[in-house]
Amino acid sequence: MTAIFTLTNNSTKPAAWHRLTPIWQGGEEIIQKSLPHTQLAPTWQLLLLGDGSPTRHLELLTGEPTEVDVIDMSLIGMDLDDAPDLIQAVPGPRLRRQVWLRTASGQRLAYATSWWEASHVDEYLQNRSLPIWASLARLRTELYRDVRGIYYGDSAALESGFDVEGPFWGRHYLFWHHGQPLTLIYEVFSPYLTKYLGPMQLNATNGKV
Repeated sequence: MTAIFTLTNNSTKPAAWHRLTPIWQGGEEIIQKSLPHTQLAPTWQLLLLGDGSPTRHLELLTGEPTEVDVIDMSLIGMDLDDAPDLIQAVPGPRLRRQVWLRTASGQRLAYATSWWEASHVDEYLQNRSLPIWASLARLRTELYRDVRGIYYGDSAALESGFDVEGPFWGRHYLFWHHGQPLTLIYEVFSPYLTKYLGPMQLNATNGKV
């Protein structure tokens, strides 16, 4: 697979990334308590609120390797980039990476944006066409995924990219390595995953809640 991406610098405005316009959002307190199943079904909570690798979860669900299409790599300097406030935990100057996560057969399952300290990104993403989890696993990097925000919202760009109507569920989290923040990641999952996970919400009258 050939990765296609553009690398820009601070002299021009970087390409936009696809942030959800929230209908609802929650922070750490809600993430710790979990959500009512009528709002987010248990299987979807495992995917969104758990601290395991989404790349690995997608492989287990679909039975196919998870591959990456890199669509943007932009040097954004010290710009806050309309990112979650946690971007300030990542030392600058920064690089922003945008990808689609898809099955080997081509079905897009998730969209992700990540922000890295520009001077260290090559150390951790030696093969930039690999999923982040695969890259860091090859390096035997010990990590902690710290989920800090969850979203339910709309995005016209993601409707077009996933070829499915929203709203969508997403989240953001920090990766920690040796007690220091390594990267901030913002992920949105395709409703196509209902094929494997079942409905996003459970009906309060169906006896399953």
